[in-house]
Amino acid sequence: MVVEEPQEPDIPVTILTGFLGAGKTTLLNRILSENHQYKIAVIENEFGPENIDNDLIVSTNKEQIVSMNNGCVCCTIRGDLSRVLTDLRHKRDRGEIEFDYVVLETSGVANPGPVAQTFFMDDAVAPFFRLDGVVTVVDAKYGHETLDKEAAAREQVGFADRILLSKCDLVSEEEALAMEARLRQMNARAPIRRVDMGKCPVSEVLDITGFNMNDVLDVDPAFFNDDHHHHHHSDDIHTFVYETERPFDPVKFERYIMSLTSVYGPDLLRYKGVLWLQGSDFRVAFQGVHMLAVSDVLGPWGDRPRYSKLVFIGRNLPEEAIRAGMKTCEAKSD
Repeated sequence: MVVEEPQEPDIPVTILTGFLGAGKTTLLNRILSENHQYKIAVIENEFGPENIDNDLIVSTNKEQIVSMNNGCVCCTIRGDLSRVLTDLRHKRDRGEIEFDYVVLETSGVANPGPVAQTFFMDDAVAPFFRLDGVVTVVDAKYGHETLDKEAAAREQVGFADRILLSKCDLVSEEEALAMEARLRQMNARAPIRRVDMGKCPVSEVLDITGFNMNDVLDVDPAFFNDDHHHHHHSDDIHTFVYETERPFDPVKFERYIMSLTSVYGPDLLRYKGVLWLQGSDFRVAFQGVHMLAVSDVLGPWGDRPRYSKLVFIGRNLPEEAIRAGMKTCEAKSD
């Protein structure tokens, strides 16, 4: 298994997603108007029915960049994301605009997966922009109905590194807890935060290191405490964790992951873990988006107990078959 040492891009990016009416534009407006230490370039998908508050930006038929009082800038997408990001970078290099962070608001009906892959696969983007994380806003009032009806909304939850639960003031505490339990069943690795009318600390949205290869895999412990086999909702997106105290054969593991992603790639939203590989004294971080998987060395195991732990989040995945496949990748001997 080849472990690469990637170049570190210098511009972090947050993808902000959420289904129509969830409240992501309210949150974005707050970011654009709040005083904070960031100089943020906000890229808005103007083809959706939602738009940035007209007091902040007025939509026209032409591309534009509007400066905010707090040092942020906002632009509209017309065309390819790679080109928009490259144009912004060139404007920054020429001193025409100033920013140190990018927030990309996706359309309410969009699956963020292909957008995220741009930051790993596009040669014009990957060397300069680093995907920090995907933040998904979910409506506590109408979220159940939306998740029941809309596949894109379920994908947005499955893909999230952090989930912001909005409109909790419109539901009872019991209803809010039920929504949180459902979201944890779908995506156990994303912390859930309640937000009120977009009143959310910027630290909950930016610099969350959801795609950081150097963090330790952290699945919400509450996921295992929930009796999530008795929920009333049967979502096609769900989470499961594979753990073993035996090392993986690196060749078998790589071949199996290639086979798994070739067959189930479109339905594998996120997968992430820490690997113990046979013949290596170093921990390896591993994560993937759909068919794209990357790995990196974390450091020596030292005196730590050695293990492998991977979390899979996807759509209608054959959990038992994947577990059996992962089992075949374990080394015969240490």
